[in-house]
Amino acid sequence: GPLAVAIFRWLWIAAIASNLGAWMHNVGATLLMPILAPSPILVALMHTATSLPVFLVGRPAGAIADVVDRRKLLLISQGWMLLVAVALGVLAALHLLSAGILLLLTFMLWLGSALNAPAWQAIVPELVGKRMVAQAVALNSAGFNLTRAVGPALGGLVVAAYDPSAVFFLNAASFLGVLVVVYKWKRPHLEP
Repeated sequence: GPLAVAIFRWLWIAAIASNLGAWMHNVGATLLMPILAPSPILVALMHTATSLPVFLVGRPAGAIADVVDRRKLLLISQGWMLLVAVALGVLAALHLLSAGILLLLTFMLWLGSALNAPAWQAIVPELVGKRMVAQAVALNSAGFNLTRAVGPALGGLVVAAYDPSAVFFLNAASFLGVLVVVYKWKRPHLEP
């Protein structure tokens, strides 16, 4: 089915790596917060920092994905998330991360994800054609659920073996695959 389409296959693999990075990041950030500030409210705000961006920009992001070049939007949002993840990794490695900065950068990371998601979902029919959309969506869902099951465990192992900065750097590296594949994708020009 859809995995026979090279661009979909490579994006699917890159998405699995990126989703693994995101779940690992969540574990690292959540484990780091009580070390930075042992406050139950701040630990709870970590979840808010990951979900509030979808609430705030979900609809506008969908509208933006309908009117701009989705390939460019994906490149911008993936690049944004790469930069934020690198900043988190560097600040954590240098022990310059405060609870407030961790919350802010986590919010900014998920803001990029909220902007990215509608464009990502909207390109599926372009990649595989209308007759394979259901199969492609099922594969995307399976990949997401697989990473949701495996990512936190891997994140915990990496944090235990190294420190939270390692998962931030791995998350940053996971965006590189998506950026390369999207950059190489020759999307046909479509009239808006």
